[in-house]
Amino acid sequence: MTTASESDFDLATMRLALEEARKSQPSPNPPVGAVVVNEAGEVVAAAYHVRAGEEHAEVVALRRAGDAARNGTIFVTLEPCNHHGRTPPCVDTILRSGVRRVVIGCLDPNPNVDGGGAARLTEAGLTVDVGVAGAEARALIAPWAKFITTGMPYVSLKLALSLDGRIATRSGSSKWVTGPEARAKVQELRAQHDVVGVGIGTALADDPRLTVRTPGLAEQGRCPTRAVFDTHLRLPLHSRLVQTAREVPTWVLTGEDAPGANEQALVDAGCVVLRVPNSAEGRVEVSAALRILAAQGVVSILVEGGAELAGSLLAARLADELHAFIAPILLGPRGRPGAVDWAGPDTPSEAPRIVDPRWALCGRDAYVSGPLAFPR
Repeated sequence: MTTASESDFDLATMRLALEEARKSQPSPNPPVGAVVVNEAGEVVAAAYHVRAGEEHAEVVALRRAGDAARNGTIFVTLEPCNHHGRTPPCVDTILRSGVRRVVIGCLDPNPNVDGGGAARLTEAGLTVDVGVAGAEARALIAPWAKFITTGMPYVSLKLALSLDGRIATRSGSSKWVTGPEARAKVQELRAQHDVVGVGIGTALADDPRLTVRTPGLAEQGRCPTRAVFDTHLRLPLHSRLVQTAREVPTWVLTGEDAPGANEQALVDAGCVVLRVPNSAEGRVEVSAALRILAAQGVVSILVEGGAELAGSLLAARLADELHAFIAPILLGPRGRPGAVDWAGPDTPSEAPRIVDPRWALCGRDAYVSGPLAFPR
């Protein structure tokens, strides 16, 4: 097994495999893509892992390639598995296929698996190169890597605010601070996560649906579970979330002392109620809530508000990624406070910040996103 030197061909082919992987939605498994190249260097098959429990990307790609794979190369974004799970080991299929070379984007970070897929392929005499487009491959599985190594879901925090940092006018009106293009982007973000979550304040103020309604995404079944952080079970039975709970999975994370009668009413309406320990401030303890979500198989969550929930995540250093939409409007000093309610850092050097921020325009709104770093 060697660390790959990235030829132009290898890099381009691995990026084809990464494009395949981005089509997959196999949570709680990682997204994986594979491309098979024949002995003459021609791409003959490509595939991705569609969903958990179904055949892995390598298996599908090799079946599609058939005899054309013999003496060829398979490119795979993540180290092939060497253990029995819901499907047999992919290494066995690779060895039977007759390929002579395996190019891997990144190794499997799962500490609970005695994998050694790359090592076994090397021992069998295949050429194995690891690390082609490695940074891209690791970024692709970042949510799953956090989930599998820490028992916590990957947390993306979404904020929508005015130029002066407000989320609503002085009368409380917030529809709409940002424009339709920004709202369409949020639909895409929802489709990329297992769960979309809000605090009870946002649920009461906006009565959101939190669904994916963009044509194409909805038809693909990319509709996340909805979660409300609701310490005292104040979510109304007439809310759109509760009224549609039998159509779209809806979970309510509540405190230990929330009224039992309210819980039963929500359960009868189709919601799932999850009890969570209270924090010192008497709210749902967000770290414990996230661990409970991970125990349900949640790899990633998009948190869309409100200010208290966003502040709790930042104060506890639990947010992994930020998506901020900034509208070119001014709502004034009497407008509702900012999108985040927390004490904040003492100095700018101590502030959490986006690493390598990506800037774009969504219609007239600025959109900045990227992984968050918290200074020590």
